[in-house]
Amino acid sequence: MRRFTYARPQNVEEVIHLLVESGTSARLLAGGTDLVIAMRDREVQPEIIVDIKRIAEFYPAVRWNGEMVTLSATAAMGTIADDQGIRQFFPGLLEAVLAVGSVQIRNRATLVGNICNGSPAADTAPPLLVYGAVVVVTGPDGTRRVPIDDFIVGPHRTTLEPGELVAAVELPVPDRPTGSAYQRMTRRRGTDLASVTLCCGVDDTGTTRMAYGSVGPRPLLRIDKNGVLADPAAPEEAKAAVFNDMFAAASPSLTSLRASPDYRQAMLRVLGARALRTATERLVELQGLP
Repeated sequence: MRRFTYARPQNVEEVIHLLVESGTSARLLAGGTDLVIAMRDREVQPEIIVDIKRIAEFYPAVRWNGEMVTLSATAAMGTIADDQGIRQFFPGLLEAVLAVGSVQIRNRATLVGNICNGSPAADTAPPLLVYGAVVVVTGPDGTRRVPIDDFIVGPHRTTLEPGELVAAVELPVPDRPTGSAYQRMTRRRGTDLASVTLCCGVDDTGTTRMAYGSVGPRPLLRIDKNGVLADPAAPEEAKAAVFNDMFAAASPSLTSLRASPDYRQAMLRVLGARALRTATERLVELQGLP
């Protein structure tokens, strides 16, 4: 690990100044669970580390305003999982953050860091897509809001411009009863990178939103507005056709060591069916139906 300069700015304005001044030689530090490993393995060799953990604007890390929850750049997975509002309104996200690493890792790793890394296998990306999250980006030209579907553009690539950082992720509270669930497949039990990730959301109109990752260069969102998947009386052939359309864009890597393309494609449908069943059951519970 090469020598580097450590900076601990006191506000976002100072962070932006350091990023603009240092260019690509700077890296932000919030949780550090990806950054420190990358530095150890010499995958990145920053000249300056900008520590954002002490910035007052990022606290409280989880903020509610009634119609929206804001997860700041310092919101750790463990902090998100402990929030009662997240548990009530965003069970798919809760399951995703609890799937990340170990307890120790979740107490350090941040949700913002997870999406900024841009990994196709990021656990939090599918639920954020299902819930319609918006990424709050701030930089020298001000603040802009980017739908999560437009933020990750490829493997480890995002729409962040030089000098910009993600200050927060905004999640609108569902405006109608919605059941959701998250599923992932790994090579083994315990801590491991996911070979397939998937989140499903079903609302009381029958609209089904399904997002999946680790089966292409970026996580993808697909929507069934016809209510076929959510209809228990729909023929299995009709549901299979919708699944085929939803998963047609999946393009698993041919060179991955974690799972073959054919296996990932098959498991995508298995996880989709499991998540759909759980999401539908949760919707029924919310509606108080027998």
